[in-house]
Amino acid sequence: MSGPCRQHAGDPGACAQVTRDPGASALRTRFAWRRTGLSATAVALLTVRPAFAPGAGPAEWLVAAASMVAWAAIVAIALHRARDLRTRFPGAAPASIRGYAILITALAVLGGWVVML
Repeated sequence: MSGPCRQHAGDPGACAQVTRDPGASALRTRFAWRRTGLSATAVALLTVRPAFAPGAGPAEWLVAAASMVAWAAIVAIALHRARDLRTRFPGAAPASIRGYAILITALAVLGGWVVML
């Protein structure tokens, strides 16, 4: 895959010099984002479960709300990255990937905390 010209460094998808990799790397990456989102969905649903118990209190509701907020952000970032991989030249996005990693870690900690209760 060749890179963009200097004029289109900000938007590599607009550059005529960019040739896409005919391989399936972008497709595999989109599938990886999707798998991570599905795993996050399962963990978020498990962390929400105690909030629906008969004796649930504010702590369970706060954990459920935090996990749903984290899940929504994870899915939004995953959809955004998957769309970018489908429509544009895949560029580095360290901020979104770092945020995604932090959210996944936070959701895993919440899930582990709920399991330990």
